Amino acid sequence: MQIQDITALMDSIHARFVILLCHHNADPDAIGAAAAFSSLIGRLRPRIRTQIGAAEGPSRLSKRLLKVLPMKLADNPQIEDAEVIVLLDTNTIQQLGDWAERVKASSAPVVVIDHHASHPETEKLAELTISDETVSSTCEIVYRFFMDMNVRLTETEAKALFLGIAFDTRHFILANSTTLKTVADLIDAGVNAKETLQLLALPMEESERIARLKASKRIKLVKIRDHLVAFSHVGAYQASAARALISLGAHLAIVAGQREDRLRISMRASQEYYKASGVHLGRDLAKPLGEYLGGMGGGHALSAGANGAGDLDACFKRCIKILKEKLRST
Repeated sequence: MQIQDITALMDSIHARFVILLCHHNADPDAIGAAAAFSSLIGRLRPRIRTQIGAAEGPSRLSKRLLKVLPMKLADNPQIEDAEVIVLLDTNTIQQLGDWAERVKASSAPVVVIDHHASHPETEKLAELTISDETVSSTCEIVYRFFMDMNVRLTETEAKALFLGIAFDTRHFILANSTTLKTVADLIDAGVNAKETLQLLALPMEESERIARLKASKRIKLVKIRDHLVAFSHVGAYQASAARALISLGAHLAIVAGQREDRLRISMRASQEYYKASGVHLGRDLAKPLGEYLGGMGGGHALSAGANGAGDLDACFKRCIKILKEKLRST
């Protein structure tokens, strides 16, 4: 299924109002994909009005990008009025926070465009799912839409996609040859790579530094086979803290945040760990952990997250059990 399937769906119901939704704390990949996809729909179907929303708002870095991208986020998108709902870079409905129930209650068909491991519950909800784990970012999928429709990218569209790809590949460290060819096309479309990359350089706030240091202080280190798994907990910046623990030497970092009985867990793994263990964080750890917590989980091979309700220690013990069972089966 590709862009032609999406436009055919919109045409079949004579859609005039489409909502694009991004996951909570929307990162540059989600924002860039939404900006470029909204522009493409406007060029392919001028009659259609689009509205973009990011559950619980965009990330701090994305807020900076919104100053240079000509797009606006609706604080409270008109989900109930939508004729089609498109989820971008969002593979679990719970990533929409309080909007999840509104989407479930809507009669509008749901389209999912994502590069994470697909989630069964989201697949049941969606009329169309366009998912490709082999690409580095959702922006790459949207780029293909332009190519499929033979639509020439504007400089602004190319910049939005470039920023998303650069962010999700860690400034192209995780890029493969196809990704680099895509980036070359975006540069040919007018992107100044040096200047645009500088937009992703955001000074770290003191609160994030403190969260990273607290996570380091609270580490519980477990050795599973030949790999060091670091568990920790902080009140905020769990993803940043997990990245920091990987840079300190952990093969796998699992950092949780707890508010009352609600848990939010961020996971990061080194490339070395993934190659040696074969553990795909989104599919093999985050998904079953989310189910155990009565919530949802998913993500990439090296980066994933889960949420739900439960006890912190029990959650960490469950992670160890899932990992050991996965490794025994390989």
